[in-house]
Amino acid sequence: MSDAGSKNPKEAARADAKAAKATKRREVNAGTQVAVGEHAREEGYVPRFKKRYNDTIKAELMKKFGYTNIMQVPKLNKVVLNIGAGEAAVDGKKITQAQNDLTAIAGQKAIQTRAKKAIATFKIRKDLPIGTKVTLRGDVMYEFIDRLITTALPRVRDFRGINPKSFDGRGNYAMGIKEHVVFLEIDYDKTESVWGMDIVFNTTAKTDEEARALLEGFQFPFTTN
Repeated sequence: MSDAGSKNPKEAARADAKAAKATKRREVNAGTQVAVGEHAREEGYVPRFKKRYNDTIKAELMKKFGYTNIMQVPKLNKVVLNIGAGEAAVDGKKITQAQNDLTAIAGQKAIQTRAKKAIATFKIRKDLPIGTKVTLRGDVMYEFIDRLITTALPRVRDFRGINPKSFDGRGNYAMGIKEHVVFLEIDYDKTESVWGMDIVFNTTAKTDEEARALLEGFQFPFTTN
């Protein structure tokens, strides 16, 4: 509490309120990052796919495209995960379930997305929560990609690879997953709803060819036909 002897009551109240907000903000920020496994807390730990990029992929891309400067080599900027939960329009609990599941999958707290305008046909009001998303960067991003490639995609039913035509010409690649329960972080028996998920990979690549070569370095299983 503030020292009432040195401030008048109004000033003391304002100081206390400001301190309380600062404390709450620190607590929220501290809770935003969710540790992905015990390795995330080990000093000096480097994600496996980050190490692969630095030790192998950079050199391969420099050789393939003839870059003269290491700064020219494409890299991953961020990965954006999104779940659309239209059912939230009639059942508010659904959006919370989707948000919690996406947080578990991403290893980082997801936020709710809201409708920008009302759509009477679908009973959607402006600002109604209709989905959840999260943006990953740094080590958490590399950890997610590792789990996506090595454990989640192989669990997709009748999986034959991902579409190599989903690049946008500006260094971005988008893909979809029909059932979010392919991630080991989700307990199928305890999940009330199965959600589809959109995943967008943003890179610094200037062409589709460079972007694909970068992702292939991370062992993305593109189809060949």
